Amino acid sequence: MLNTRTDYQLALRQLTDSSLPTGAFAHSLGFETYIERGIVFDEESFGVWLAAFLGQQLTYSDALAIRFLYEGVPVLELDGLLTAQLLPRQVREASVKMGGRLMEIGAEVFPSEELEAYRAMVSGRRAAGHQPLAFAVVARSLGVPQAEAIAAYLFAAVTSLTQNAVRAIPLGQAAGQRLLRNAHDAVAVAVERAARLTPDDFGAVSPGLEISQMRHERQRARMFMS
Repeated sequence: MLNTRTDYQLALRQLTDSSLPTGAFAHSLGFETYIERGIVFDEESFGVWLAAFLGQQLTYSDALAIRFLYEGVPVLELDGLLTAQLLPRQVREASVKMGGRLMEIGAEVFPSEELEAYRAMVSGRRAAGHQPLAFAVVARSLGVPQAEAIAAYLFAAVTSLTQNAVRAIPLGQAAGQRLLRNAHDAVAVAVERAARLTPDDFGAVSPGLEISQMRHERQRARMFMS
């Protein structure tokens, strides 16, 4: 028998594996707009964008939502807040699509009463079913500590976006690995920052990131859905 810590660590690795079929490979979450405009074009410029996205949108939205759910804020309330603050339509839809797939996978391999309750809210059209909340519900039911859950979620997002940038810019595989290594400290800082934020900070995102995400919808040619 594996001990509890080993159990949740293995489950967490499965939940955050880049091969988990949530559809993350189909989303740039706005960086493709910067590529089209010539602002992101190599390893260094993508690293600048990634640091901004991690330090702002992922921290003040996704990470904070995970933390609040762990602290007992009702998932239905957080679901409504995420829907309201995700202004770019494509990003809002991406969160729901990936959240839906994550809940389907979770129901198959990591079932729990909490997850079934959230799925029922979504199927009853009372909730949208956002990705960070789906992840948090599953992670908490597995006994994953809050800080570990947030760190794992953030690094999984960074990994997915970096893999997509390797294809889209394009970058070499070694460049992708350098970017991921450089993101280690930034993820740790984001986890610490999310722990200190207040409800008033929720959804505080750079307008530049949101504008690029909105422009993507009308981009003439694109590889990604968002």
